[in-house]
Order: sequence, then structure tokens, then C-alpha cells
Amino acid sequence: MDKFEKLTAIAAPMPLINIDTDMIIPKQFLKTIKRSGLGVSAFYEMRYDMDGNENPDFVLNQDAYRDASILVAGDNFGCGSSREHAPWALLDFGIKCVISTSFADIFFNNCFKNGILPIVVTPDQLAILMDDAQKGSNARMVVDLENQVVESSDGVQIPFDVDPHRKHCLLNGLDDIGLTMEKAGAIEAFETQMAEARPWV
Repeated sequence: MDKFEKLTAIAAPMPLINIDTDMIIPKQFLKTIKRSGLGVSAFYEMRYDMDGNENPDFVLNQDAYRDASILVAGDNFGCGSSREHAPWALLDFGIKCVISTSFADIFFNNCFKNGILPIVVTPDQLAILMDDAQKGSNARMVVDLENQVVESSDGVQIPFDVDPHRKHCLLNGLDDIGLTMEKAGAIEAFETQMAEARPWV
């Protein structure tokens, strides 16, 4: 998992509420267990028409936001079924941070495990960031995880909270396997001790 330290990027405004995991990655794309290749199908039903052509009205199809790495979204982002493919699709598309007033719990947890930073802000703070995101590609936000602050393109700083353990994992690029490997020495010592104490096992 890549480290997340400071992100300076284009932010795409997506003010819809209740964007669920089926909207993020529809069920027909859940056949794979690979984390790569899902980005092309992210927000599929909003991005494409029935013939597979891009919908020019969808924000991520617009030239100003094709390279966005931040989503500024409406309430209750990531609700619905508990599919881990949703953060996989976002990350493969290039989204590394989602800012909203609230997230579904399972989606929220899955983001951290896959290298995406979900940030919870107040409605007033979201309005500031949503307005900033609507300026297009000339307006870049800065997300500073170490100092726990989002800075708008015109310098407005908005602090955010993050669990210290999850912050540690993102800053160091540690998923569940990475966390386990941090204890490799202790695991090997235990296995050696157990082999000596119980050689018949």
C-alpha cells in the first residue's frame, strides 16, 4: 500500500447524497478479486450511457476533473452493501481522498485498509470545500495528513480528526498484512520458542 502523507490535487465536486457502493462500482464488475482494473468502471452508470459512451454531464468526465484525486461528496457516502471493490475502484481511478459530512461505517473502514483517506467535516466546512472544488482544475486542495488539515485553493484551512492508529497506517503505507509484517521478528521468535518447547508439534 502506498504511503499517504500530503496530497496536493484537483478536487471534484460531487454534491449528491447517499452515493452507495453500487453506484461506485455496479454489481456486474464484482467478479474479479484483483484490485486493479476497476477504475474504468467506477461510477459506471453515471459516467456512461446505454451505448457505453461517456456522459459529458458527469463531473469526472469533464476535462477539468479527469485527473481529480479528491472527491468532495454529499452526506452518507459509501452506503449500501459492504463491497470492498468500492474503494478498490476509487483508488484505481485515482481517488486518494474523499471528503464528506458522513460515511457508511464499512466503507469508511475499507478506505483506510486500501490507502484512501476519508475525511469527515461539518456541513459548513463541506460547503466551503464544495465551492472551492467547483472552481475546476485551476483550484488545487492540499490534504496534509501529518498535520490533519485540508487547505482550500485560497488558503482556508480546515482541521480534521483521524484515529491515531489509522493515521499511522496511512502515513507508513501499512495494510493488515503490512501491520503483521511489522511484528515479523516477534513472530519468528515465538515460532522458534514453540518449536524448541514442543518439537513434536
